[in-house]
Amino acid sequence: MTRERTAARRLLIVLMNTDPRNPEELAAPFYYAAVAAAMDYEVDLLCTATSGKLMFKGVAEAIRIKADEDKTVLDWIREAHDQGVKLWACPANLELFDKDDIDLIAECSGMMGAAAMIQTVMEGEARVLTF
Repeated sequence: MTRERTAARRLLIVLMNTDPRNPEELAAPFYYAAVAAAMDYEVDLLCTATSGKLMFKGVAEAIRIKADEDKTVLDWIREAHDQGVKLWACPANLELFDKDDIDLIAECSGMMGAAAMIQTVMEGEARVLTF
């Protein structure tokens, strides 16, 4: 039995090794997400572990990729969001960092837990990028 491959239309980007303390790591994931969404792919971007802090109010807006530029990480997030990227927070991060839903930035679509992420990867036609 041969299985015909179809082109994936969904991209899941997972930020788990990207550390907000290293600003030079932060633009690429949101840029890739925005480009994929502009190419009409369905894009989900999950921030988990230390990267999860980027979904909290006040964090991304205080980080600049380059110290001498006005553009913040929140600006990169907004560009991705404006292209149609769905941004997700990890529910475990809320507990880890003593936060609640009200602490999430407006661009965050809500929560994507481990089970939902794994189901997307294993049962869907999604491709995955990790940063």
